[in-house]
Amino acid sequence: MATSSVEDLPGGPRGYLVLVAVASGEPPSQLALARQVNLDRTVMTYLLDDLEARQLITRRPDPRDRRARQVLITEEGRAHLERTQQSLSIAEARLLADLDEHDARQLRLLLTRVAQTAQREALTPEADC
Repeated sequence: MATSSVEDLPGGPRGYLVLVAVASGEPPSQLALARQVNLDRTVMTYLLDDLEARQLITRRPDPRDRRARQVLITEEGRAHLERTQQSLSIAEARLLADLDEHDARQLRLLLTRVAQTAQREALTPEADC
């Protein structure tokens, strides 16, 4: 269900994460964006190339640091993101259909906490055991 909502995006779920991150505030640099979505810089460059080829994002020199490039979402990218989010909402509603609103809210909260922990773990070097 959810996978089919993002399958037409370059990079699938990764492309979706990039569009969400780029649409949600100040244009990040490519490096900051790679860190934010936990992608290797080289993988990020290829993904951004593919998203740019589909006219979903654009890149420009960062006015504060001309060596860096900012990533911006295009109008087509915003429209595509909105359609994808609507599709994901429908998929989520189907998946949670047997839960009442309280249980669905609790599940979302718990999954968000698990995702935040996973993100922190991915960004933190492993300690010696």
